[in-house]
Amino acid sequence: MPWTKIYGDKSAFEKAAAESDVPLRGITYAEALREAQAQLLRDDERVFVFGEGIDDPGGVFGSTKDLHKEFGDERVFDTPLAENALTGIALGAAVSGMRPILVHMRVDFVPLTLDQILNHAAKWSYMFDGKVHAPMIVRSVIGRGWGSAAQHSQNLHALFTHIPGIRVIMPATPYDAKGLLMAAVEDGNPVIFIEHRWLYGHMGHVPEDPYTIPIGKGIVRREGTDCTVVAISQQAAEAVKAADILAEEGINIEIIDPRTLRPLDTDLIVGSVEKTGRLVVADNGWKYGGIGAEIAARICENAFGALKAPIERINVPECPTPASHILEAEYYPGIEDIVAAVKKVVQYGHA
Repeated sequence: MPWTKIYGDKSAFEKAAAESDVPLRGITYAEALREAQAQLLRDDERVFVFGEGIDDPGGVFGSTKDLHKEFGDERVFDTPLAENALTGIALGAAVSGMRPILVHMRVDFVPLTLDQILNHAAKWSYMFDGKVHAPMIVRSVIGRGWGSAAQHSQNLHALFTHIPGIRVIMPATPYDAKGLLMAAVEDGNPVIFIEHRWLYGHMGHVPEDPYTIPIGKGIVRREGTDCTVVAISQQAAEAVKAADILAEEGINIEIIDPRTLRPLDTDLIVGSVEKTGRLVVADNGWKYGGIGAEIAARICENAFGALKAPIERINVPECPTPASHILEAEYYPGIEDIVAAVKKVVQYGHA
């Protein structure tokens, strides 16, 4: 199935498309997000898109480019630097029947909105016995590589998974970016939709017609028998590359992309670990209290007897992000870390 594949750059996709038995339409991750929003705006008058810088020439790395020209500045518009107030506007619009998509370009500043998200959006449906909903989407960006340092390049997704009533979505492919964003708008709950900056240029198969992907359903990116690697967001692309290296040494990993962190597809991960007996979780967030800890705990609760080795977690160091490009390159995990962690659990007990 073409939508399960992670192609990466344009040349890799074009090679796959040339060899495919079915037509493959290739667009980038950023283009997929833009297309999803355009179709939502076109098909649902309740949808509007707003946030800081979305009508700039770059259009949030291309993901909102020229939408204001197509749909007008009453439905797609720039905003002041007032994150908490903007999230309150989104919440008010959502409970009034609208479907706002609020773009907080950097996840570092979403904590400024926690009162609106934690104390209000997450709880309204519960407090009003399901009679009031807050169907608001908060798009935000994580990433690395431009020296933005400690206050502009954090990976805070685990922070939001702690809150009942909030969906947390982290798509890794263009296909999932479009399908999950459309599903999020239809879901009826508040959603934190987190995109990795390094994925915006990735190209993949994306159908032109609107479609949705079930929220809370992960996917097997690659089947294997020796070790399960749960790879989150951009780490899914790293895991695919690591799998090729490991395969040359006779180690076949199964790659699970959860796609959504809350709700989490526990059954898919448990089933994979019961088959392989080993687990590595690759994440760009911190280890302490991170999503890897939650996944590891669920395996210990549901598949402890299947484990042949201790669980390995791959994370960034327990310190703020450095600004230096050299230090930043050392700070973030990648292919080599996944390869080393898999070898460690596969070789456990044989040293």
